[in-house]
Amino acid sequence: MADPAVLATEKLKQAGSATEPLTFRQPPHNLEAEQALLGAILVNNEALDRVSGFLSPDHFFDPLHGRIYETLATLIHAGKTATPVTVKTFFENVEPIDATMTVPQYLGRLAANATTVINAAEYGRTIYDLATRRSLILIGEDMVNTAYDSAVDNAPRAQIEDAESRLYSLAEQNKYGKGFETFKSALTTAIEMANSAFQRSGHLSGASTGLADLDNKLGGLQRSDLIILAGRPSMGKTALATNIAYNVAKAHRSERRPDGTMETTDGGIVGFFSLEMSSEQLATRILAEQAEISSEKIRRGMIDENEFRKLANVANEMSRIPLYIDQTGGITIAQLSARARKLKRQHGLDMLVVDYLQLLAGSKARSDNRVQEITEITTGLKALAKELNVPIMALSQLSRQVETREDKRPQLSDLRESGSIEQDADVVMFVFREEYYVERLKPAEGTPEFADWMTKMSQVSGKAEVIIGKQRHGPVGTVELSFEGQFTRFGNLARDYMLPSH
Repeated sequence: MADPAVLATEKLKQAGSATEPLTFRQPPHNLEAEQALLGAILVNNEALDRVSGFLSPDHFFDPLHGRIYETLATLIHAGKTATPVTVKTFFENVEPIDATMTVPQYLGRLAANATTVINAAEYGRTIYDLATRRSLILIGEDMVNTAYDSAVDNAPRAQIEDAESRLYSLAEQNKYGKGFETFKSALTTAIEMANSAFQRSGHLSGASTGLADLDNKLGGLQRSDLIILAGRPSMGKTALATNIAYNVAKAHRSERRPDGTMETTDGGIVGFFSLEMSSEQLATRILAEQAEISSEKIRRGMIDENEFRKLANVANEMSRIPLYIDQTGGITIAQLSARARKLKRQHGLDMLVVDYLQLLAGSKARSDNRVQEITEITTGLKALAKELNVPIMALSQLSRQVETREDKRPQLSDLRESGSIEQDADVVMFVFREEYYVERLKPAEGTPEFADWMTKMSQVSGKAEVIIGKQRHGPVGTVELSFEGQFTRFGNLARDYMLPSH
């Protein structure tokens, strides 16, 4: 059997003796499109407006073309006219292109050969798309080289995350900005939103939380809103967030558009970043809520056969809802954004929940300035909500100063690092359960104070308040809800007029 090394050597000899010259693959590019675009801009400076929103000098394959484009853009944006005559002074000392042509002469030829400016945008998109393909090639080559030559202490997971991050960044750059739109277009969008609210059950412009009184105050969860849900420990922040997330996912309905894509008509596809609890703990909470079996009994296995059968049936129903959980702890705002974009591309996304904000990290370690880091996180979450056009509900802690007041109802100043959180949020809601505090003041039985305490407990037991401290497009105020602690479930509070007459 022949030695593989010998066979490889023979093949190389045969290739070297072939009459056809060796050819090498070049990165994808189109010099003619670059020349046509530059010529169009030189002839009519308004052509720059058609491409400046998405095209930059780095997108040109020929470095000289990129430099010419940058010079043209600088002159035109400064209000000056860019022609071969006005631009040539910037290139008089540049090395000639070849022995027969200087750069100023080349500029004149570009303008002379420009036939039309109508196709300027198409030339620009061609240049942009080819630059994106070159970037993909570069990322792929780096992945291969890193995998081959990686150091022992460089974990493969780190390489994967780096490649993912670069690919997601490239994918997001591949979105041409809309720029200005006419007021007529904005009005059309507003009318469409009003129509969808009219058609939707409950007449809400946003996704229903499943809690009627809260929906009445908010009008549902509005797209592109950053909603902060804050509260002290044991108030039920996570319980309320999971209740709302499950209600939105359970109500999800969609229909196919004429172009083949799916459009959500009710409810929504929900992504849940659980930075504190595991996905199993979160699922157990929702399971307890829906099956009406104490989560403690589920965890300890203290259930009978009928309860287990009920759990199985509920779990089977729940498995069909579009609720996706990411339980990775300690991720950065950049990683969260990348994963949210990926979820939207792969499965769709109509709502995002982050539990909780203070467990996120900024892009850089800023242990010396936590306020700046929180500012980066809240700004990033608001930008992500607008980019993905979904409501983002981020849970937040409150400072301990709440505990020092006699009235422990929270207010905006109680938000930790409140400046940026309050500023960037469209809605700020606080969860408050007076029952939690009254319960801990229980006096000795048989005393006069005990009777007063029992009266107070009967007034606050099973009740919760959601205090809306800020809302950009609606009223502030307090919404009362019911709360069943053993099932970690919030619900609509029965009113007197809702009760049967006998």
